[in-house]
Amino acid sequence: MKPLGIISGTIPLHEEGVFKNLKKTPVENKFGRALVFASEMVIFIPRHGVDSKNRIPPHRINHRANLVAMQDMGVEEVIGINSTGSLKRDLEPGMIMIPGDYISLSEAPTIFNDKAVHITPALNQEIRQKLISISEKLGLDVRGNGVYWQTSGPRLETKAEIMMMSQFADIVGMTMASEATIAAELGLSYAAICSVDNYGHGLVEKPLSAAEITEGARKNTRSMLEIVKKYINEFSGGGKTAT
Repeated sequence: MKPLGIISGTIPLHEEGVFKNLKKTPVENKFGRALVFASEMVIFIPRHGVDSKNRIPPHRINHRANLVAMQDMGVEEVIGINSTGSLKRDLEPGMIMIPGDYISLSEAPTIFNDKAVHITPALNQEIRQKLISISEKLGLDVRGNGVYWQTSGPRLETKAEIMMMSQFADIVGMTMASEATIAAELGLSYAAICSVDNYGHGLVEKPLSAAEITEGARKNTRSMLEIVKKYINEFSGGGKTAT
């Protein structure tokens, strides 16, 4: 059984019981260093690092090093766990979305620097359906489809940008599309669980601060952990680490 790859950011899974027995393992590859927490069943990468005072900002995350490290350690399936903002009033903070597609119009990272390789990026439908099924079994308020729009960050979006994006997408974030693209280039199966932690700028009267967004993500941590734990137990060989 291949280990399951999990990448998370604002939600600090490395501090939680389901991942406490993972071994911290810095990994070097041709794209740089990746901080990996590993066991026989799970390869976990905190995309923003583990130092709360020196978090890696979204525009400086080394997605290439992270995904190649996972592949080198035997991962074939990757689940991204993402904190997002809502682009729709009826998609309320506290809900969960399993996106079916994404938009990323800024410069996309690639593992191919010396030649043009035209992949067709997509989120893995088999993993998506498993995540949707698990979320429903757990009784979570989940949206089983939707479009994720990635901005480059680290700043939040203007009201005009949110208004424009809301015509084409449902949630906005700064990392998932890059991970999904690199995963596709590497031949890895990738899908995401998106925690809706705030409304986009202008959707409600008072915009949230970065600290309030982080707090919203933490409130959704338990739901995310339950989804991941059940996925490991049902689809990744019994979940030796998911106790």
